[in-house]
Formats: sequence, structure tokens, C-alpha cells
Amino acid sequence: MDKQKQDELKKEAATKAAMMVERDSVLGVGTGSTVAFFIDALGRRKEEENFSLKHIVTTSNRSKKQLESLGFKVDELSDIDQADLTVDGADRVDDELNGIKGGGGALTLEKNVAINSKKIIWIVDESKLVDRLGDFPLPVEVLPISCEQNFRRFQEEGLKPQWRLDENGNRYVTHYGNYIIDLAIDPIPVPHALADYLDHTVGVVEHGLFLDMCDEVIIAHSNGEIEEKKR
Repeated sequence: MDKQKQDELKKEAATKAAMMVERDSVLGVGTGSTVAFFIDALGRRKEEENFSLKHIVTTSNRSKKQLESLGFKVDELSDIDQADLTVDGADRVDDELNGIKGGGGALTLEKNVAINSKKIIWIVDESKLVDRLGDFPLPVEVLPISCEQNFRRFQEEGLKPQWRLDENGNRYVTHYGNYIIDLAIDPIPVPHALADYLDHTVGVVEHGLFLDMCDEVIIAHSNGEIEEKKR
């Protein structure tokens, strides 16, 4: 599938998601190429329907700038109690609507917005679908103070850790000043067990397993079909 066709499908899926956002609600907005089309669709609703939102929070500066350029006011997560809906992308989604996120490095903020949302919708193209979670490095954000010990433990556990690097070959630094260790496990045998292990590992800030969180996935297929899968 060429990029132009893929973008057309992403745009259609994103437009469908934008039509599901209720007026004057509290909205969480993720990041990524598909979410950029979603934001554009929100902008069209604002222009054509005088559509407004009570609050918007987002998981990236890129999405924030795009929303503000369309006349939306973007708040901080601390400014709201809970989002009515969060719309985001995902790096991989399995048959149970569990996902891997954090390819862009914003997993900690993404999970904090997600966990404080009444409903979560992911918009993806079919290339992100997998039978079992894997086929994509699992990001783990770690504190610099104990990152070397974390890395060695992950090696000992057979989790195939790799430092995430920036464009200059240095360790990638997150928004919160931490590092990311990507785990090259494919497939992940028992995602819930791995999530529990990482949740209880000192020095781990957050990981990219988003389990039992997503309510609905809107999928753009290469045959032109837009599929909606609900939990």
C-alpha cells in the first residue's frame, strides 16, 4: 500500500473518530500521524459546526501546537479531573485490544492521560494489528540513577534490552529527563505477567504495555474498509 493510499485511509478513520467526540466534553488527544488527521477533523467541526470542547489535554507538544493553531485551548492534565474520551494511536494492537505504545517516547504521559479517561479509542491502520503483542520494541522508561542495574536485570531475565538512542547516537532523554530501554521480545509470551514484573521493578517509571485499557479501535484497512472493534 503506497503512502498516499495509507494516508487517505488514516484520514477516513480519523474523521470517524472525530465525529464521535461530544460537544463541550473533556477530550484527551494523543500524537502520531493518524492523530494529526483526527485533529484536522476536529478543526473542521469547529469551523463548520461551531464545535467547542470544555477542556483538551494532549500527550505531545506537536499535538498541542496543532490544536492551538486551530483555535483550541489546551490544558494540562492537572487542570482536569478526568477526560470523557481520549483518542490516540498505538504502535501495535492485538486481538484483545491490548497494545504497545511509546514508540515516540511519550509513554508516561500517554498512560497518565489514558488512565484518567472514561473511554479510550485508538485509531490505527491495519499494519499495526498483530495476533499476539510483539513485532515492536517494548519501551520501558527508567530513572538514570539506576538505569544500568535495570539494564543488567533485563538482560539476565532474557528480555533483550536495548538503549534507545537519539539522532546523535546518545541515549534518548524523555520529557521527564529519563532514559528508555526498549525490550526486543517477540512475541511477548504473557503480557500481563511482564507488565506486573515491570510495575514492581524499582527504577522503572513506566512501560509501554497498555493492557485492558482501550474500549474501541478504529482500523483503516488497505481494501478501503474502516472497521470498528469494541472490547
